[in-house]
Amino acid sequence: MARGQDVNRELSDILNELWKLDVNRLKPGKDYTISLQGRAGYVAHGSNNARDRAHAPLFSRVNENKLKSIETYAHFMNLLDNYEMSTGTSETVTAEEEVENNLFLDAVMETKVMKRAQKYLVSKGKSPSDPRRFKDQLYDIWFRLYHRDRSGGEDSCGFEHVFVGETKHGKQIMGFHNWVQFYLQEKHKHVDYKGYKARANKDTPDEDDHVLNLQFSWKGLVKPVGSSFIGVSPEFEVALFTIVFLMSDEKVTNTVVQVDEYHLEVVVCRYGQSIGTSYPKLLTSNNKPL
Repeated sequence: MARGQDVNRELSDILNELWKLDVNRLKPGKDYTISLQGRAGYVAHGSNNARDRAHAPLFSRVNENKLKSIETYAHFMNLLDNYEMSTGTSETVTAEEEVENNLFLDAVMETKVMKRAQKYLVSKGKSPSDPRRFKDQLYDIWFRLYHRDRSGGEDSCGFEHVFVGETKHGKQIMGFHNWVQFYLQEKHKHVDYKGYKARANKDTPDEDDHVLNLQFSWKGLVKPVGSSFIGVSPEFEVALFTIVFLMSDEKVTNTVVQVDEYHLEVVVCRYGQSIGTSYPKLLTSNNKPL
């Protein structure tokens, strides 16, 4: 796993290029404010009891007008109500939802972030140079439905799992690694932030950090530790996870990278030709020695 694993320098280089191109990333303290509060405690496996170390929401303020005015965020938010929460319940993609999926990908592909990601993947022989074929590849990776729970029909896809979140038999949260979804669910009182998670030998995170490990409950179910980028654009996350997915044939890929001031382990799990899950795990930040 990550401990003792060398930083992937080549991958770090391209991800840092994407980081610098991410002009739609929101700025902490200006576009949004978070309140980290207390360090979350231990939660036993399978338990939905967590001591609340954060009595206020994680997000104190988010400039929603800015979110709605940026095309990729606006299309992204339109997708968040398109899925059944529980695995085992078959998903039905309506014609309207398919249009929404395509509008989101069209918007993402117009950004400098995704154009650079495609150029990199083409240079590695992992993606087609033709934009239509590349979009088809992205659609398969993120929106193709598959069976996560074998007891039912096609009940999941990469986008739902990573960005929206889902539950397993109504007992366990799976996925849910996106900050916009977290903010909106928190705003509607569906999410209760319990506190930040940090290894005992690591420094407390900062409120301007763009990657956090969190504990929270969602509609009564507890996620003992979940991790998310904070403030980054949808196109940055799609580009990063797509690159890691396509650059590895492993069923589970754990890659350590240095992106800006963050030392991260990026985890991507494969489900056939699609993403099963993907998320960042913050190891250190603020240019601490590796």
